[in-house]
Amino acid sequence: MSASRPLSLLDLATVRSEDTIAEAIARSRRLAQTADGLGYTRLWFAEHHNMPHIASSATAVMIQHIAAATENLRVGAGGIMLPNHAPLTIAEQFGTLETLFPDRIDLGLGRAPGTDPNTMRALRRDGSEAEHFRQDVLELNGYLRGYSRIPGVNAYPGYRTDVPLYILGSSLFGAQLAAQLGLPYAFASHFAPQMLGEAAQTYRAHFDAAQSLLGPEAQPHFIAAANVIAADEESTARQQRHLAENSWIRAMLGRGRHLTDDDVTALRDHPAGQQVLSMLSETVAGTADQVVDWLDSFGDRVEADELMLVNLAPEEDAKHRTLELLAPWPTSGSAG
Repeated sequence: MSASRPLSLLDLATVRSEDTIAEAIARSRRLAQTADGLGYTRLWFAEHHNMPHIASSATAVMIQHIAAATENLRVGAGGIMLPNHAPLTIAEQFGTLETLFPDRIDLGLGRAPGTDPNTMRALRRDGSEAEHFRQDVLELNGYLRGYSRIPGVNAYPGYRTDVPLYILGSSLFGAQLAAQLGLPYAFASHFAPQMLGEAAQTYRAHFDAAQSLLGPEAQPHFIAAANVIAADEESTARQQRHLAENSWIRAMLGRGRHLTDDDVTALRDHPAGQQVLSMLSETVAGTADQVVDWLDSFGDRVEADELMLVNLAPEEDAKHRTLELLAPWPTSGSAG
């Protein structure tokens, strides 16, 4: 059973407290292989730095590892934080990936640093790089399409690989830029849902096919993200959601200090904890029927062309079951 729109996945490559990083990456590989046989459209990883609970900082390396272990999925970045990099370097990395895995690589681009100010300095960035995001996207696009904006400089590999670009965002800036450039747009409503509706409307209202980097035949393509947990029993899904919410509170409010289970329970009713939980407002947990109905309603509400699912179940078996129950391709053992 699946929703009426294409379903894709964003894997945060979460490192649980009891995990090593190697175990977290191995779990992502296993989940990707399950998704690969179930008909999901794409699987993305995001660039984050100095976050001990996320293992996808070397995003291009992670993509290569997962693409090599799968056959059907498109694999890509959701996204690369372009202000952290020279566009030429990203063109070379993703041109290499496209050469190794033809027609299976996506390149989503974000403007945020993906980290804190101290780590930005460690990355040799001062924050001003984001001001050049539009120009950097155009430069990167030129390398990948074969018309460099810097005379005499091309990306090898990368030249004319036409790796598809996506603009990512959680504000109106990304929606406006994606519309101006005529590119697909993905909204990070899985953790920043506040401006989802307005961003979706802005993107569609201002999409400029005539100026599209993809050519005048381009059509808007809007991807909305949501957190999901599906289980055979509603009570199991709700229990997994409760555990996932506690993990978010621990990760967001426990930086630099140890939070006990009692601390986390108390924080659920504290304004700080409520603010963290509000980040997860676009979340559904339930049986397959309940989740699919919610996803269809969610997609209709924002006129999404595709849904990007974050599998929020904290336990690996529950993650695999979520994928099975929502699978675009029927399988034995899945419902519907």
